[in-house]
Amino acid sequence: MAIKRIWHGWTTRENAQAYRTVLLGQVIPGIEAKSIAGYRGIEVLKRDLGSETEFITIMTFDSLQSVIDFQGEDYERCYVPDVAQDVLKRWDLRSAHYEVLETRESS
Repeated sequence: MAIKRIWHGWTTRENAQAYRTVLLGQVIPGIEAKSIAGYRGIEVLKRDLGSETEFITIMTFDSLQSVIDFQGEDYERCYVPDVAQDVLKRWDLRSAHYEVLETRESS
């Protein structure tokens, strides 16, 4: 049973590129460098909302235990390094976790 860990962060439109650079160039490589067993990858989504830009990360893990191995017993606690906090306006303090029931892809 796969687990999706979903988190939202918002920044000003002016800081959106800076956050994207931090996220893709430092935060995600830092996560990947931990070589967490059961970590399968991450998706990054972005949308503009007037004066803000919203980012969503969707991490995929093999199991809830893999999430705990990544984040600790308080696994819903968000992971936002200082370098990301410097350019974000606000963010979820807790991540949501969902069981993947089924995945279908169109051919």
